[in-house]
Amino acid sequence: MKRIALFLALTAVISTSVFATPETYTIDNTHTYPRFSYNHLGYSTQLSRFDKTAGTITIDRAAKTGAVNVTIDTTSVNTGLQLFNEHIQGADFLDTSKYPTATFISNKVNFDGDNITSVDGILTLKGISKPVSLTVTAFQCMLHPMLLKSACGANSTTVVKRTDFNMGKYAPLVGDDVTITLSVEAVKE
Repeated sequence: MKRIALFLALTAVISTSVFATPETYTIDNTHTYPRFSYNHLGYSTQLSRFDKTAGTITIDRAAKTGAVNVTIDTTSVNTGLQLFNEHIQGADFLDTSKYPTATFISNKVNFDGDNITSVDGILTLKGISKPVSLTVTAFQCMLHPMLLKSACGANSTTVVKRTDFNMGKYAPLVGDDVTITLSVEAVKE
């Protein structure tokens, strides 16, 4: 009962003050999995993910500003098959021996009222940097019921071309358009 009362008290405090100033949240690697999908020879949409992600999210709702900094360990690519993981990590695609990480660094967080609608920034993949905009389809900050700390979560998506990042082998038979979905959870430390 004491834990519930503490949870309710903290929720009340956080709901009135959490966004009064910028607050930084550390990405929870155990609940953050960037995914990518593409058309495979017209037969199916292939879906894969990365298992290791780090970074921060900073939000100031009063000022309608924020920052997102995400680093993805490209060696953690998970296609569901070790042989294909190695294929994707090769020089024709991610080239993880030379480029073991991909990054997204925001330059603007866009709001519509109190809601975050998109995040503009630079995606660096295989040593090539390109501007992208992540469309935010869900965003929520609240007291984490188990950790009893403020936490935020979001779902976002964008589409990039493999050929823009020097990964165009087999295009257009294997789709050039790659949908990237970033589902992220982050905890205030």
